[in-house]
Parts: sequence; structure tokens; C-alpha cells
Amino acid sequence: MLGNGIEAFGLRDDAAVVSLPGGGPLVVSVDSVVEGVHVDLSICSPADVGWKALMGALSDLAAVGAAPIGALVALCVPGGSGHGELALGVMSGVAEASAASGCQVVGGDVSEAGQLTVAVTVLGTVEPGGRPPVSRAGAQPGDVVVLTGPCGASAAGLRQLRARGSAAADRGDLPEAYRRPVARIREGQLGRAADAHAMIDVSDGLALDLHRLADASGVGFELTSIPVATGATREEALGGGEDYELVIAVDDVGLEEMANAFGAAGLRAPVPLGVITAESSTRTLGGNPLERLGWQHTVG
Repeated sequence: MLGNGIEAFGLRDDAAVVSLPGGGPLVVSVDSVVEGVHVDLSICSPADVGWKALMGALSDLAAVGAAPIGALVALCVPGGSGHGELALGVMSGVAEASAASGCQVVGGDVSEAGQLTVAVTVLGTVEPGGRPPVSRAGAQPGDVVVLTGPCGASAAGLRQLRARGSAAADRGDLPEAYRRPVARIREGQLGRAADAHAMIDVSDGLALDLHRLADASGVGFELTSIPVATGATREEALGGGEDYELVIAVDDVGLEEMANAFGAAGLRAPVPLGVITAESSTRTLGGNPLERLGWQHTVG
């Protein structure tokens, strides 16, 4: 716990939790999309960039089981001719993601910069008196590790788009998975309600994010298999990233409750991957050590 009622989960989690006087917790997260780093405008439209920016930030709320209540968007666009059209295009995608997720945009800022940058701050909450937001640090030995859906579609979509070049107008399933990912907001809420012990979203790669959950929890894992999206490779599923599915560690009782709740809500059934182990050095898939495959953030 930091000062002023801020719980930051060791500054390693997907969102911070602010305790409001006389009310429920406020969950806060911020994410950014930068041209040339996170997106390529030769294969993504400005609207795709806006969609990805809001949905990526919302995935951090999903990863702790919070419901979105608002977003603030800081948009920086290069100067010169066409910058107004670019800004409007990005914000049209933000508006589409806002409507799809039920998260309204409540403010923001527009400025000029050397390259297109979209920074999104999202605010969320959980119901007063309900189960608290879920950290990535609570997995327990014996928990089942489950995934909300197959991985690798986004990376496979990026591969297809790069192969086809800027002339590609394909909005097929794989390119769409890359251009228009969806935050698993409802799944996160139902996972929290089922008393999930730990959760994390697959933003940088399934393998890497599994290791991050295990690192934070001080545990290991033994996985038997992983679900690979149709058209993707096993490597793309393990290390591609930007799938925004949720990895959830939950006991057997909670898993049954969660599976029933997913079914009642019309969601895909959670897919068991394996179990959490007490020995933190045990990190295997099919009996073999699982590498930390995924996007490693570096500065400098």
C-alpha cells in the first residue's frame, strides 16, 4: 500500500487501486500506442490505431476484474497537412471501441508531436462489498491455470498483413485480430467474482505473461497444452502478444463457478492449461522448460 490509499500491487501489476473515501475502489491504468513502435500505418488505419489504444488500456482493467467507468485520451499527431484528418480518424476508432466496450471517453488532450502517439488513461471500479480487484501475485499451488481463449491470432494477422503490404484490404479473422483486438472485460469480472487467485492479460506474449504471473506469485507451473488460434503457429501463440486473453489461476471450486458463469453469459468456456506448483523453478510446457517468449520492453 502506498500513501493516500493507493495500492499498486508492488508496481508490477496491470492497474493501481485507489481507495476512495466513503466509496468503492477506483482502478486506474494508462497505456500508449506509438507509431513505429506499436503500430504501422501502412497496414493499420488511423481508426484501427484509436481502437487498439483504448482496448489495450481496457485490457488492464479486465486483468484485475474491474468494470470500466471512463477514459481520458491524450492524442499527439505530427504537424503539417493532413494532421487534422489523422486526428479525426484516430478518434473515430476510439469512439467505436468506446461504444463496443461501454467505456465512455470523459476527457483528454490534443497536441503536436514528431510521431503519432495515443496515450489512454482508463478508470474502473468493482462493486462495493464485492470481491476486490485481482492481483497477478495471488496464485497458489494446486490452482488450475486457465485461458479465456486461444492465442496467436494477432501475431498471425500481423504476419499476413506484412506479407500482403499496404495494398491489403483484407478484414479477415486474423488481420482483424491484430487491427481490432477485444479486451476481455466481462471474463475478468466473472473471474474475480469466482474468487480467482491471480489474473494477467496476454499483452506481451502468453509465455512471458505466464512467467510474470508466476514471478509475482512466487510459484511455478506445469502446463500440458496451449490453445493455438486457427491459422497461427505455436510460436505465435506463445510469444506473439496482443491477444488480450486472460490467464487466470483459480482453485477447482472457483473454476466450476467461473465455467458456469461464462456459459450463462454466452462466453467461451475457459481452457485449462495446467496447474500451479509450489516450486518456483518449475516452469514447464509438456514436460519441457518454457522460455520467456514475448515482447520485452526496453528503454534507452
